[in-house]
Amino acid sequence: MILAVISDTHLPKGARRMPDACVERLRSADAILHAGDLFELSVLRDLESLGPPVHAVRGNVDTPELRLILPATRIVEGRIAMIHDAGPAPGRLARMRKLFPDAEAVVFGHSHIPLHEERDGFQIFNPGSPTERRRAPRHTMGMVTVATGRLEFELIALD
Repeated sequence: MILAVISDTHLPKGARRMPDACVERLRSADAILHAGDLFELSVLRDLESLGPPVHAVRGNVDTPELRLILPATRIVEGRIAMIHDAGPAPGRLARMRKLFPDAEAVVFGHSHIPLHEERDGFQIFNPGSPTERRRAPRHTMGMVTVATGRLEFELIALD
């Protein structure tokens, strides 16, 4: 199973749109994970129209309408936890492991800065943002291969 992972799309905003390379990967995935800050309900509906099931959590700038329908956390495929804000960098991996003791990995967003860390078989992954890179050098997203033995995360540069 292949999962496409995005976060912090903050759409709609001016002429900004999802990069074609991102949309192509979203369409071809078995499922889409969005780690919050979609911003408006229309973005969730647009993602759902691509075909694969969408698993999303609410972010800090999502509209009240989105915040009512999206959970703060969720577990996908019984192995991947999702949350928008994983807190400050110091101690993040240990904190996420404690918060989600049954998960093999946590996908999060908020900072717009891509990150992949692993310790003792537990992973945390921030895909960055495909639309608003802020301090990151590039627009990015992630892909996860879900296999029997291991979750394989890959960061994808979009520009």
